Amino acid sequence: VALLSPLCLLAAGGIHGAGCGERCSCPGVCERPVPLVGTMFSYEYVTEEQLAGFDKYKYSAVDTNPLSVYVMHPFWNSVVKILPTWLAPNLLTFSGFMLLVLNFFMLAYFDYDFYASGAGYTHVPSWVWIAAGLLNFTAYTLDGVDGKQARRTSSSTPLGELFDHGLDSWACIFFVVPVYSIFGRGEAGVSVLTLFFILWVVLFSFILSHWEKYNTGVLFLPWGYDISQVTISVVYIITAIVGVEAWYGPIVLNFQYRDLFSVMILGCAFIVTFPVSLYNVFKAYRSNTLKHHSFYEAMLPIISPVLLFGLCSFWVCTSPYDVIEKHPRTVYFLVGTAFSNITCKLIVCQMSNTRCQPLSWLLLPLAAGMIFVISGILQDKEYYLLIILATVMTLAHIHYGVCVVNQLSKHFGIYVFSLKKPNTE
Repeated sequence: VALLSPLCLLAAGGIHGAGCGERCSCPGVCERPVPLVGTMFSYEYVTEEQLAGFDKYKYSAVDTNPLSVYVMHPFWNSVVKILPTWLAPNLLTFSGFMLLVLNFFMLAYFDYDFYASGAGYTHVPSWVWIAAGLLNFTAYTLDGVDGKQARRTSSSTPLGELFDHGLDSWACIFFVVPVYSIFGRGEAGVSVLTLFFILWVVLFSFILSHWEKYNTGVLFLPWGYDISQVTISVVYIITAIVGVEAWYGPIVLNFQYRDLFSVMILGCAFIVTFPVSLYNVFKAYRSNTLKHHSFYEAMLPIISPVLLFGLCSFWVCTSPYDVIEKHPRTVYFLVGTAFSNITCKLIVCQMSNTRCQPLSWLLLPLAAGMIFVISGILQDKEYYLLIILATVMTLAHIHYGVCVVNQLSKHFGIYVFSLKKPNTE
Protein backbone atom coordinates (compact mmCIF):
# COMPACT_ATOMS: atom_id res chain seq x y z
CA VAL A 1 0.00 0.00 0.00
CA ALA A 2 2.83 2.40 0.84
CA LEU A 3 4.29 1.89 -2.64
CA LEU A 4 0.95 2.28 -4.41
CA SER A 5 -0.18 5.36 -2.52
CA PRO A 6 1.59 7.97 -4.68
CA LEU A 7 -0.56 6.94 -7.64
CA CYS A 8 -3.48 8.61 -5.90
CA LEU A 9 -2.32 11.97 -7.19
CA LEU A 10 -2.62 10.85 -10.77
CA ALA A 11 -6.21 10.12 -11.62
CA ALA A 12 -10.03 10.24 -11.31
CA GLY A 13 -13.77 9.95 -10.07
CA GLY A 14 -15.57 13.26 -9.28
CA ILE A 15 -14.43 16.40 -7.57
CA HIS A 16 -16.28 16.43 -4.29
CA GLY A 17 -13.33 15.82 -1.96
CA ALA A 18 -12.45 18.68 0.33
CA GLY A 19 -9.01 17.43 1.30
CA CYS A 20 -8.02 14.15 2.81
CA GLY A 21 -4.45 14.44 4.09
CA GLU A 22 -3.38 14.27 7.71
CA ARG A 23 -1.37 17.10 9.27
CA CYS A 24 1.03 16.34 12.09
CA SER A 25 0.55 18.51 15.14
CA CYS A 26 3.55 17.21 17.09
CA PRO A 27 6.35 19.75 17.70
CA GLY A 28 9.45 19.16 15.64
CA VAL A 29 7.97 16.31 13.62
CA CYS A 30 6.98 18.22 10.49
CA GLU A 31 10.63 18.75 9.59
CA ARG A 32 11.29 15.02 9.61
CA PRO A 33 11.14 13.30 6.19
CA VAL A 34 8.33 10.82 5.67
CA PRO A 35 9.45 9.24 2.37
CA LEU A 36 7.13 6.89 0.52
CA VAL A 37 9.72 5.46 -1.81
CA GLY A 38 13.45 5.62 -2.45
CA THR A 39 15.69 8.33 -3.85
CA MET A 40 14.52 7.55 -7.39
CA PHE A 41 11.37 9.48 -6.54
CA SER A 42 12.94 12.25 -4.48
CA TYR A 43 12.93 14.87 -7.23
CA GLU A 44 11.24 18.05 -6.02
CA TYR A 45 8.75 19.21 -8.64
CA VAL A 46 7.01 21.57 -6.20
CA THR A 47 8.92 24.83 -5.78
CA GLU A 48 9.50 26.65 -2.49
CA GLU A 49 7.08 29.33 -3.63
CA GLN A 50 4.41 26.68 -4.22
CA LEU A 51 5.07 25.03 -0.84
CA ALA A 52 4.56 28.40 0.82
CA GLY A 53 1.34 28.76 -1.15
CA PHE A 54 0.11 25.37 0.03
CA ASP A 55 0.66 26.48 3.63
CA LYS A 56 -1.75 29.37 3.09
CA TYR A 57 -4.31 27.40 1.09
CA LYS A 58 -7.98 27.38 2.12
CA TYR A 59 -10.53 25.12 0.45
CA SER A 60 -13.35 26.99 -1.28
CA ALA A 61 -16.02 25.24 -3.36
CA VAL A 62 -19.63 25.72 -4.40
CA ASP A 63 -21.98 22.82 -5.16
CA THR A 64 -25.44 23.78 -6.43
CA ASN A 65 -26.42 20.58 -8.22
CA PRO A 66 -29.85 19.47 -6.85
CA LEU A 67 -28.95 15.80 -7.34
CA SER A 68 -25.80 16.25 -5.30
CA VAL A 69 -27.27 18.54 -2.63
CA TYR A 70 -30.59 16.78 -1.99
CA VAL A 71 -29.83 13.15 -2.85
CA MET A 72 -26.17 12.22 -2.88
CA HIS A 73 -24.88 14.29 0.04
CA PRO A 74 -27.51 12.88 2.46
CA PHE A 75 -26.62 9.40 1.19
CA TRP A 76 -22.88 10.03 1.66
CA ASN A 77 -23.51 11.45 5.14
CA SER A 78 -25.12 8.14 6.07
CA VAL A 79 -22.33 6.08 4.50
CA VAL A 80 -19.49 7.94 6.21
CA LYS A 81 -21.01 7.22 9.63
CA ILE A 82 -20.38 3.49 9.23
CA LEU A 83 -16.71 3.95 8.34
CA PRO A 84 -14.17 3.36 11.13
CA THR A 85 -12.52 6.54 12.36
CA TRP A 86 -9.05 5.03 11.89
CA LEU A 87 -9.60 4.77 8.13
CA ALA A 88 -7.54 7.37 6.23
CA PRO A 89 -9.58 9.42 3.73
CA ASN A 90 -6.86 9.11 1.08
CA LEU A 91 -7.29 5.36 1.20
CA LEU A 92 -10.94 5.83 0.25
CA THR A 93 -9.92 8.09 -2.63
CA PHE A 94 -7.34 5.63 -3.90
CA SER A 95 -9.68 2.65 -3.54
CA GLY A 96 -12.35 4.39 -5.58
CA PHE A 97 -9.84 5.17 -8.31
CA MET A 98 -8.61 1.59 -8.42
CA LEU A 99 -12.18 0.34 -8.83
CA LEU A 100 -12.47 2.49 -11.95
CA VAL A 101 -9.15 1.15 -13.24
CA LEU A 102 -10.39 -2.39 -12.59
CA ASN A 103 -13.59 -1.62 -14.48
CA PHE A 104 -11.57 -0.24 -17.40
CA PHE A 105 -9.39 -3.34 -17.73
CA MET A 106 -12.26 -5.74 -17.08
CA LEU A 107 -14.20 -4.40 -20.05
CA ALA A 108 -11.00 -4.18 -22.09
CA TYR A 109 -10.59 -7.94 -21.55
CA PHE A 110 -14.10 -8.74 -22.80
CA ASP A 111 -14.31 -6.01 -25.46
CA TYR A 112 -10.85 -4.75 -26.35
CA ASP A 113 -11.69 -3.37 -29.80
CA PHE A 114 -15.28 -2.21 -29.03
CA TYR A 115 -16.97 -4.69 -31.36
CA ALA A 116 -18.54 -7.00 -28.75
CA SER A 117 -21.87 -5.16 -28.63
CA GLY A 118 -22.35 -5.38 -32.38
CA ALA A 119 -24.70 -7.84 -34.07
CA GLY A 120 -22.98 -11.14 -34.84
CA TYR A 121 -20.27 -10.77 -32.18
CA THR A 122 -19.91 -12.52 -28.83
CA HIS A 123 -21.44 -10.12 -26.33
CA VAL A 124 -20.04 -9.14 -22.96
CA PRO A 125 -21.53 -11.46 -20.26
CA SER A 126 -24.37 -10.00 -18.19
CA TRP A 127 -22.46 -10.42 -14.94
CA VAL A 128 -19.75 -8.11 -16.28
CA TRP A 129 -22.30 -5.30 -16.73
CA ILE A 130 -23.58 -5.85 -13.20
CA ALA A 131 -20.01 -5.74 -11.88
CA ALA A 132 -19.34 -2.59 -13.93
CA GLY A 133 -22.39 -0.84 -12.48
CA LEU A 134 -21.48 -1.76 -8.91
CA LEU A 135 -17.82 -0.82 -9.37
CA ASN A 136 -18.69 2.53 -10.92
CA PHE A 137 -21.23 3.47 -8.26
CA THR A 138 -18.97 2.30 -5.42
CA ALA A 139 -16.11 4.38 -6.82
CA TYR A 140 -18.45 7.37 -7.07
CA THR A 141 -19.55 6.83 -3.48
CA LEU A 142 -16.00 6.57 -2.15
CA ASP A 143 -15.14 9.76 -3.99
CA GLY A 144 -18.09 11.43 -2.32
CA VAL A 145 -17.28 10.35 1.24
CA ASP A 146 -13.50 10.86 1.30
CA GLY A 147 -13.75 14.57 2.08
CA LYS A 148 -16.44 13.92 4.69
CA GLN A 149 -14.22 11.31 6.31
CA ALA A 150 -11.37 13.85 6.35
CA ARG A 151 -13.49 16.42 8.18
CA ARG A 152 -14.91 13.73 10.48
CA THR A 153 -11.40 12.67 11.53
CA SER A 154 -9.99 16.23 11.53
CA SER A 155 -7.39 15.17 8.99
CA SER A 156 -7.92 17.61 6.12
CA THR A 157 -4.83 19.05 4.43
CA PRO A 158 -4.11 20.46 0.96
CA LEU A 159 -2.43 17.17 0.07
CA GLY A 160 -5.77 15.41 0.44
CA GLU A 161 -7.48 17.71 -2.03
CA LEU A 162 -4.57 17.41 -4.45
CA PHE A 163 -4.79 13.63 -4.09
CA ASP A 164 -8.49 13.68 -4.87
CA HIS A 165 -8.50 16.08 -7.79
CA GLY A 166 -5.30 14.68 -9.28
CA LEU A 167 -6.89 11.25 -9.36
CA ASP A 168 -10.05 12.72 -10.83
CA SER A 169 -8.14 14.08 -13.81
CA TRP A 170 -6.87 10.61 -14.77
CA ALA A 171 -10.14 8.90 -13.93
CA CYS A 172 -11.86 10.69 -16.80
CA ILE A 173 -10.66 8.04 -19.25
CA PHE A 174 -11.31 5.18 -16.82
CA PHE A 175 -15.02 5.91 -16.44
CA VAL A 176 -15.77 7.31 -19.93
CA VAL A 177 -14.13 4.70 -22.17
CA PRO A 178 -15.81 1.60 -20.59
CA VAL A 179 -19.25 3.09 -21.29
CA TYR A 180 -18.43 2.93 -25.00
CA SER A 181 -18.59 -0.86 -24.86
CA ILE A 182 -22.36 -0.65 -24.30
CA PHE A 183 -22.86 0.73 -27.81
CA GLY A 184 -19.57 -0.14 -29.49
CA ARG A 185 -18.72 0.84 -33.02
CA GLY A 186 -21.16 -1.37 -34.88
CA GLU A 187 -24.19 -0.17 -36.81
CA ALA A 188 -25.96 0.82 -33.58
CA GLY A 189 -22.87 2.44 -32.10
CA VAL A 190 -20.60 5.39 -32.80
CA SER A 191 -17.21 5.48 -34.48
CA VAL A 192 -14.01 5.39 -32.47
CA LEU A 193 -13.14 8.81 -33.90
CA THR A 194 -16.44 10.20 -32.61
CA LEU A 195 -15.68 8.86 -29.14
CA PHE A 196 -12.21 10.43 -29.38
CA PHE A 197 -13.80 13.87 -29.69
CA ILE A 198 -16.47 13.09 -27.09
CA LEU A 199 -13.67 12.14 -24.68
CA TRP A 200 -12.07 15.50 -25.34
CA VAL A 201 -15.32 17.26 -24.46
CA VAL A 202 -15.26 15.46 -21.10
CA LEU A 203 -11.61 16.33 -20.54
CA PHE A 204 -12.12 20.01 -21.31
CA SER A 205 -15.21 20.05 -19.06
CA PHE A 206 -13.04 18.79 -16.23
CA ILE A 207 -10.15 21.18 -16.66
CA LEU A 208 -12.53 24.09 -17.08
CA SER A 209 -13.56 23.79 -13.42
CA HIS A 210 -9.94 24.10 -12.34
CA TRP A 211 -9.32 26.93 -14.81
CA GLU A 212 -12.25 28.65 -13.10
CA LYS A 213 -10.65 28.19 -9.71
CA TYR A 214 -7.28 29.34 -11.02
CA ASN A 215 -8.92 32.63 -11.95
CA THR A 216 -11.59 33.05 -9.26
CA GLY A 217 -10.21 31.14 -6.26
CA VAL A 218 -13.47 29.16 -6.00
CA LEU A 219 -14.11 25.65 -7.31
CA PHE A 220 -17.59 25.52 -8.83
CA LEU A 221 -18.49 21.84 -8.87
CA PRO A 222 -20.00 20.97 -12.28
CA TRP A 223 -23.47 19.50 -12.47
CA GLY A 224 -22.52 17.04 -15.18
CA TYR A 225 -20.36 14.85 -13.00
CA ASP A 226 -23.01 13.65 -10.56
CA ILE A 227 -25.62 13.20 -13.28
CA SER A 228 -23.21 11.23 -15.45
CA GLN A 229 -22.05 8.93 -12.64
CA VAL A 230 -25.56 7.98 -11.56
CA THR A 231 -26.67 7.55 -15.18
CA ILE A 232 -23.68 5.41 -16.12
CA SER A 233 -24.17 3.12 -13.12
CA VAL A 234 -27.88 2.67 -13.91
CA VAL A 235 -27.28 2.05 -17.63
CA TYR A 236 -24.75 -0.69 -16.80
CA ILE A 237 -27.35 -2.50 -14.67
CA ILE A 238 -30.08 -2.04 -17.28
CA THR A 239 -27.76 -3.46 -19.94
CA ALA A 240 -27.21 -6.55 -17.78
CA ILE A 241 -30.98 -7.06 -17.56
CA VAL A 242 -32.15 -6.31 -21.12
CA GLY A 243 -28.97 -7.01 -23.08
CA VAL A 244 -27.09 -4.81 -25.52
CA GLU A 245 -29.66 -5.58 -28.20
CA ALA A 246 -32.08 -3.24 -26.42
CA TRP A 247 -29.90 -0.32 -27.52
CA TYR A 248 -30.03 -1.27 -31.21
CA GLY A 249 -33.42 0.22 -32.04
CA PRO A 250 -34.33 3.89 -32.30
CA ILE A 251 -35.97 5.80 -29.46
CA VAL A 252 -38.19 7.78 -31.79
CA LEU A 253 -38.05 8.05 -35.59
CA ASN A 254 -34.34 7.72 -36.46
CA PHE A 255 -33.01 9.09 -33.16
CA GLN A 256 -31.13 6.20 -31.55
CA TYR A 257 -29.74 5.55 -28.08
CA ARG A 258 -26.21 6.19 -29.35
CA ASP A 259 -27.36 9.65 -30.37
CA LEU A 260 -28.85 10.20 -26.92
CA PHE A 261 -25.51 9.18 -25.40
CA SER A 262 -23.67 11.76 -27.49
CA VAL A 263 -26.29 14.50 -27.06
CA MET A 264 -26.30 14.13 -23.26
CA ILE A 265 -22.53 14.59 -23.04
CA LEU A 266 -22.32 17.39 -25.59
CA GLY A 267 -25.43 19.13 -24.28
CA CYS A 268 -24.23 19.03 -20.69
CA ALA A 269 -20.88 20.48 -21.75
CA PHE A 270 -21.96 23.18 -24.17
CA ILE A 271 -25.27 24.17 -22.57
CA VAL A 272 -24.36 23.91 -18.88
CA THR A 273 -20.67 23.46 -18.05
CA PHE A 274 -18.97 25.81 -20.53
CA PRO A 275 -21.44 28.74 -20.26
CA VAL A 276 -21.62 28.55 -16.46
CA SER A 277 -17.81 28.49 -16.18
CA LEU A 278 -17.47 31.52 -18.42
CA TYR A 279 -20.23 33.31 -16.50
CA ASN A 280 -18.51 32.65 -13.15
CA VAL A 281 -15.24 34.06 -14.46
CA PHE A 282 -17.02 37.06 -15.98
CA LYS A 283 -18.84 37.64 -12.68
CA ALA A 284 -15.51 37.64 -10.85
CA TYR A 285 -14.19 40.12 -13.41
CA ARG A 286 -17.17 42.44 -12.92
CA SER A 287 -16.81 42.30 -9.13
CA ASN A 288 -13.06 42.96 -9.41
CA THR A 289 -12.21 39.68 -7.63
CA LEU A 290 -10.51 38.04 -10.61
CA LYS A 291 -7.04 36.83 -9.69
CA HIS A 292 -5.55 37.36 -13.15
CA HIS A 293 -6.62 40.52 -14.97
CA SER A 294 -4.46 39.96 -18.05
CA PHE A 295 -6.22 37.83 -20.69
CA TYR A 296 -2.97 36.03 -21.44
CA GLU A 297 -2.33 35.22 -17.78
CA ALA A 298 -5.92 34.07 -17.32
CA MET A 299 -5.68 31.73 -20.32
CA LEU A 300 -2.27 30.23 -19.50
CA PRO A 301 -3.71 26.94 -18.13
CA ILE A 302 -5.60 26.33 -21.40
CA ILE A 303 -2.62 26.59 -23.76
CA SER A 304 -1.13 23.13 -23.17
CA PRO A 305 -4.49 21.28 -23.24
CA VAL A 306 -5.40 23.01 -26.51
CA LEU A 307 -2.02 22.13 -28.04
CA LEU A 308 -2.39 18.55 -26.85
CA PHE A 309 -5.84 18.39 -28.43
CA GLY A 310 -4.52 19.84 -31.68
CA LEU A 311 -1.55 17.47 -31.89
CA CYS A 312 -3.56 14.35 -31.06
CA SER A 313 -6.44 15.29 -33.36
CA PHE A 314 -4.10 15.99 -36.28
CA TRP A 315 -2.35 12.68 -35.70
CA VAL A 316 -5.46 10.49 -35.57
CA CYS A 317 -7.06 12.26 -38.53
CA THR A 318 -4.01 12.03 -40.81
CA SER A 319 -2.45 8.79 -39.60
CA PRO A 320 -1.22 6.64 -42.53
CA TYR A 321 -1.68 3.60 -40.30
CA ASP A 322 -5.20 4.72 -39.25
CA VAL A 323 -4.10 4.32 -35.66
CA ILE A 324 -7.41 5.35 -34.07
CA GLU A 325 -9.26 2.56 -35.90
CA LYS A 326 -6.75 -0.15 -35.11
CA HIS A 327 -5.78 0.72 -31.54
CA PRO A 328 -8.42 3.07 -30.08
CA ARG A 329 -7.91 2.07 -26.43
CA THR A 330 -4.21 2.85 -26.54
CA VAL A 331 -4.90 6.22 -28.16
CA TYR A 332 -7.51 7.06 -25.51
CA PHE A 333 -5.13 6.03 -22.75
CA LEU A 334 -2.30 8.11 -24.19
CA VAL A 335 -4.52 11.18 -24.50
CA GLY A 336 -6.02 10.79 -21.01
CA THR A 337 -2.66 10.27 -19.34
CA ALA A 338 -0.98 13.27 -20.97
CA PHE A 339 -4.03 15.39 -20.17
CA SER A 340 -4.00 14.28 -16.54
CA ASN A 341 -0.36 15.27 -16.15
CA ILE A 342 -1.06 18.75 -17.52
CA THR A 343 -4.11 19.08 -15.28
CA CYS A 344 -2.24 17.98 -12.15
CA LYS A 345 0.31 20.72 -12.71
CA LEU A 346 -2.51 23.24 -13.07
CA ILE A 347 -4.06 22.04 -9.81
CA VAL A 348 -0.72 22.49 -8.02
CA CYS A 349 -0.47 26.08 -9.32
CA GLN A 350 -4.12 26.78 -8.60
CA MET A 351 -3.90 25.54 -4.99
CA SER A 352 -0.56 27.26 -4.30
CA ASN A 353 -1.67 30.50 -5.97
CA THR A 354 1.31 30.49 -8.32
CA ARG A 355 1.67 31.15 -12.04
CA CYS A 356 0.82 28.28 -14.35
CA GLN A 357 3.42 27.41 -16.97
CA PRO A 358 2.08 27.74 -20.53
CA LEU A 359 3.76 24.66 -22.00
CA SER A 360 4.21 21.08 -20.81
CA TRP A 361 7.35 19.22 -21.86
CA LEU A 362 5.22 16.13 -22.58
CA LEU A 363 4.07 17.89 -25.74
CA LEU A 364 7.59 17.64 -27.21
CA PRO A 365 7.86 13.84 -27.67
CA LEU A 366 4.28 13.79 -28.93
CA ALA A 367 4.99 16.50 -31.51
CA ALA A 368 8.25 14.81 -32.56
CA GLY A 369 6.51 11.46 -32.95
CA MET A 370 3.73 12.98 -35.01
CA ILE A 371 6.25 14.66 -37.32
CA PHE A 372 8.10 11.39 -37.84
CA VAL A 373 4.86 9.60 -38.72
CA ILE A 374 3.36 12.24 -41.00
CA SER A 375 6.68 12.74 -42.82
CA GLY A 376 6.86 9.02 -43.53
CA ILE A 377 10.04 8.39 -41.54
CA LEU A 378 8.26 6.05 -39.11
CA GLN A 379 5.18 5.32 -41.19
CA ASP A 380 5.62 1.55 -40.90
CA LYS A 381 6.41 1.75 -37.20
CA GLU A 382 3.47 3.87 -36.07
CA TYR A 383 2.02 1.25 -33.74
CA TYR A 384 5.34 0.85 -31.93
CA LEU A 385 5.65 4.61 -31.69
CA LEU A 386 2.18 4.75 -30.12
CA ILE A 387 3.20 2.15 -27.52
CA ILE A 388 6.46 3.95 -26.76
CA LEU A 389 4.73 7.31 -26.36
CA ALA A 390 2.01 5.82 -24.13
CA THR A 391 4.70 4.16 -21.99
CA VAL A 392 6.80 7.34 -21.72
CA MET A 393 3.74 9.43 -20.82
CA THR A 394 2.65 6.95 -18.17
CA LEU A 395 6.07 6.61 -16.55
CA ALA A 396 6.59 10.39 -16.58
CA HIS A 397 3.15 10.92 -15.07
CA ILE A 398 3.71 8.34 -12.35
CA HIS A 399 7.12 9.80 -11.55
CA TYR A 400 5.61 13.26 -11.25
CA GLY A 401 2.83 12.03 -8.99
CA VAL A 402 5.08 9.96 -6.75
CA CYS A 403 7.55 12.80 -6.33
CA VAL A 404 4.90 15.42 -5.61
CA VAL A 405 3.12 13.24 -3.05
CA ASN A 406 6.43 12.31 -1.46
CA GLN A 407 7.48 15.97 -1.29
CA LEU A 408 4.18 17.21 0.14
CA SER A 409 3.86 14.40 2.66
CA LYS A 410 7.34 15.32 3.87
CA HIS A 411 6.43 19.01 3.94
CA PHE A 412 3.26 18.47 5.97
CA GLY A 413 4.78 15.73 8.13
CA ILE A 414 2.06 13.18 7.39
CA TYR A 415 1.50 9.66 6.19
CA VAL A 416 -0.59 9.44 3.05
CA PHE A 417 -2.58 6.32 3.91
CA SER A 418 -2.58 6.41 7.68
CA LEU A 419 -3.94 8.68 10.38
CA LYS A 420 -1.03 7.80 12.63
CA LYS A 421 1.50 10.51 13.35
CA PRO A 422 5.09 10.00 12.18
CA ASN A 423 6.51 10.21 15.71
CA THR A 424 4.37 7.26 16.88
CA GLU A 425 6.23 4.79 14.73
